[in-house]
Amino acid sequence: MSNMEKPDWLEEAWQATIDKVSRTSQRIGAGFPHASPNGTYVLEHPFWWTAGFWPGLLWLLYEGSNDERFRSIAEQCEERLDEVLDGYDRLDHDLGFMWTLTSIASYKLAGGGEQSKRRALKAANYLAARFNIKGRYIRAWNPWFEGENNAGLAIIDCAMNTPLLYWASRVSGDPRYGHIAEAHMDTVLERFIRPDGSVYHIISFDPDTGAFVEGLGGQGYAPESAWSRGTAWALYGLTLSYHHTGKQKYLDAAKRVAHFFLSQLPDDHVPHWDFRLPPEVTKYRDSSAGACAASGLLLLAEKVGPLQSQAYREPAIRILESLYRNYCAWSDPSEEGLILQGTSHYPENKNIDVPLIYGDFFFVEGLARLRGANTSFWE
Repeated sequence: MSNMEKPDWLEEAWQATIDKVSRTSQRIGAGFPHASPNGTYVLEHPFWWTAGFWPGLLWLLYEGSNDERFRSIAEQCEERLDEVLDGYDRLDHDLGFMWTLTSIASYKLAGGGEQSKRRALKAANYLAARFNIKGRYIRAWNPWFEGENNAGLAIIDCAMNTPLLYWASRVSGDPRYGHIAEAHMDTVLERFIRPDGSVYHIISFDPDTGAFVEGLGGQGYAPESAWSRGTAWALYGLTLSYHHTGKQKYLDAAKRVAHFFLSQLPDDHVPHWDFRLPPEVTKYRDSSAGACAASGLLLLAEKVGPLQSQAYREPAIRILESLYRNYCAWSDPSEEGLILQGTSHYPENKNIDVPLIYGDFFFVEGLARLRGANTSFWE
């Protein structure tokens, strides 16, 4: 297959996606689905970190179909998020996931204009305000319960939130947002990425001095294991930082993480939820990690030049094809999710072996990239 040749199953998968989302959107509407444990997506509050993925998915389908139904629902979701943005208390590091896929998408695709631009810039200001200058990291989370102090925690997921800051610098002309994004990503290079390309989920710092404390397992099996979705966050986030800055260190790290990820895949190319598990632990798949990595690999293939491109594009296509042929719920009209067998949080026994909205989003984004979509919300 040549670098730009489209796989023969792609349009079939795209049309099946449009058909299914046209149906499921009639119930979900301007809700915020997260996981589908029993065939029906559970709708979360607007402040939940996954609130951007459903409208983001709708924007992807709108760009590829010009179906105004998708646009209308996505715009309603964006409006519903105003209560979170203006309410402030529930905001954390995931502002990028939420407003990149709603307000920036609207601004880029549908002439959302000054209102969408203003929302995204407000979100960028709040995200920038979470930067700890001593430790050079964007703080993760807020206290989950009274008395908890997690001010020293940073997580690899935030590599995918920094594009909001790069965008803010570009549209505002103020480089400070980008400086914060780069400082955080430099900390990712220094503290999160192991020499073999595997990745820590959580790094703990002393929030007063910035001193490194320890790496934590988080949603992976153990501190020194290799949570597959965290690996995908890193792969994609580092590639995006290279895209926004042109700095070779980010590209080199993205390639190292990509090589580790690809080396760990099973025969059907869809990863287990952690790449380093003891024999007694069930190796559930995490289709969402595969979908995210595939979309990131397609971008990486564009950045490395023609001699290396196929090393990333071809495995991305294999992952997406396997998701389409082996994991998609096309034949089950009672299942609202697009791709099955996602693993959200194994250590807390939450949403295991179920469709996840971010898995659905990145699957559709991967299809859109293969189809030659003109717009990427992260870029």
